Amino acid sequence: MSINVRPAGFPKWVVTAIWVSAVLIAVGSYRFLIADVALVMPAMLHHALERPVMFYLHVGLAPIALALLPVQFSKGLRKSRPAVHRWLGRLYGGAILLAGISGIWLAYTTEEGPVAAAGLGLLSVVWLWTTGTAIWHAMKRRIVQHRAWMIRSAALTLAAVTLRVYLPIGAATVGFEASYPIICWLAWVPNLMLAEWILRRPARVAAVA
Repeated sequence: MSINVRPAGFPKWVVTAIWVSAVLIAVGSYRFLIADVALVMPAMLHHALERPVMFYLHVGLAPIALALLPVQFSKGLRKSRPAVHRWLGRLYGGAILLAGISGIWLAYTTEEGPVAAAGLGLLSVVWLWTTGTAIWHAMKRRIVQHRAWMIRSAALTLAAVTLRVYLPIGAATVGFEASYPIICWLAWVPNLMLAEWILRRPARVAAVA
């Protein structure tokens, strides 16, 4: 299963690695179901204790959106089972709606400082905006625009992957407290820039049609 929208020369193994990472991280995100949050998500413990509804909405639904990405970008599924693609798209959008709203609240109440709060909060806002725009174009049967905005949405959903790449690097170099506020921006801004680069290349219009 591979994405059918990628820049010329973009290695297929890289795309496969991204999808595999997305699914593994999505599954791993449910570790709070088998172990105490204090053990498996210590940085999120204050959210679980003080605002459990928002916490569990976010950690429960965001992984669903992440796990659906490889399926929704499957060209074979879109062609052979368009109804399944549409229904899974609704599930993807619904998961992001609730995970994004709860993400804004969690960002507002984070204990990691204003820089981290701004990065996470803006991520949630732009995540909601790009996904909502993608769904709006799909409802209007503007397929080219829908796919373009889905690429942007996917780039932000994949912040869950890049976040987990940067966290151990930051912790091993300058420490968690010093690196986390920057990572809250680094996890998604370069992703979105890469998505724009993909979309603005001359061959992209033909590729998403």
